Amino acid sequence: MPGDTVSVTGWGRTAPTAARLIRPRTYQEAVDAVRGCGERGGIARGLGRAYGDAAQNAGGSVLDMTALDRIHAIDADGGTVLCDAGVSLHRLMEVLLPLGWFVPVTPGTRQVTVGGAIGADIHGKNHHVSGSFSRHVLSFELLTADGEIRAVGRGTSLFDATTGGMGLTGVILTATVRLLPVETSYMSVDTERATDLDDLMARLTATDHRYRYSVAWIDLLARGAATGRAVLTRGDHAPLDALREGTRARRQPLAFRPRRLPAAPAFVPEGLLGRTTVGLFNELWYRKAPRVRTGELQRLSAFFHPLDGVPHWNRVYGRDGFVQYQFVVGYGQEGALRRIVHRISERRCPSFLAVLKRFGDADPGWLSFPLPGWTLALDIPAGLPGLGTFLDELDAEVAEAGGRVYLAKDSRLRPELLAPMYPRLTEFRALRAELDPRGVFTSDLARRLGL
Repeated sequence: MPGDTVSVTGWGRTAPTAARLIRPRTYQEAVDAVRGCGERGGIARGLGRAYGDAAQNAGGSVLDMTALDRIHAIDADGGTVLCDAGVSLHRLMEVLLPLGWFVPVTPGTRQVTVGGAIGADIHGKNHHVSGSFSRHVLSFELLTADGEIRAVGRGTSLFDATTGGMGLTGVILTATVRLLPVETSYMSVDTERATDLDDLMARLTATDHRYRYSVAWIDLLARGAATGRAVLTRGDHAPLDALREGTRARRQPLAFRPRRLPAAPAFVPEGLLGRTTVGLFNELWYRKAPRVRTGELQRLSAFFHPLDGVPHWNRVYGRDGFVQYQFVVGYGQEGALRRIVHRISERRCPSFLAVLKRFGDADPGWLSFPLPGWTLALDIPAGLPGLGTFLDELDAEVAEAGGRVYLAKDSRLRPELLAPMYPRLTEFRALRAELDPRGVFTSDLARRLGL
């Protein structure tokens, strides 16, 4: 298939590479694109929200799957949807919420395709209850390197290699997903402040089981006795009787009305996101949060996806872009988490988008990221001096603690740390070699890490 050579990058905009961009509009065009990828192979791409280089392929082909975006069938009684992999979570919400259904798992953006959600095995604020996205996928159709379309069901090796497999087993074409019933498009939210990291972990450990969704914004510039201070936000879907009679919300309880703000600027002046500015923001954000507030009603979009209301918010980090660093360490490794948080705090990394969550049981995907434990994610301007060396040191500490980094956000992990972090890597490589001996499916991430 024809395609234009364009510059392709992840959401962090740190490592753009040139590739031939192909946008299939039918399944047959997708088959033709895979068969005609050329020596440098190809990789599927959705809405480009992987932060690193997972959906890039320097000198090869990138298949933009967003034109395959049909919703084929909705079982409004049983709570399942069959759709193309190019359908976004935003679109599913638009269609399904009026019917009383919500997506089972959503990350911090709804601008993610179903195929991308499976390939990265995304997680959300409810992992401690609901697991990752793949736990709610019943089956999918996978276009493999031989040009064949395979029906893939749960409990098979191909299913487990594909969920979290970063698109390297094939191109997902359709998926059947189990949904979550809801009565309204509102959340009932409890908010509280934690004075430091130990206070935060104690609150999460003691009471997370009461909530479907839980997340903590953490101030990584705070030091001394305030190190790890945080604002903890937890909630669940609001029932119909939580909406006051006579209000617009009660009259249209399942309306989906996400708000949209002006686009972020194309670039930010040098130094605007320095330690002083971010430190001031963090101080204001912490102090404006209530010490305790319960039962606040929030729109779904405000609770789950506040940044989606700001188009191109990734530009705020300037021309150099930013690194999104996310790791997990298991329960029992709280000492490692404390050391890492203290190191980030002492290093004075200017991060104002930093969140701490607890994960539940691990999911079956061979390269799925979550394991039972603590996960910390933070944004750091890519131009920060010495950042690469500092993050390499954190990687080593994470690996030593039996943890791992999230491949969907990575653009810089050293390949020798991959196997210690992902113990089923050998099985994944063996299945890939059997399924795709010519290496049709590849990416910048795959080449960098030897996947």
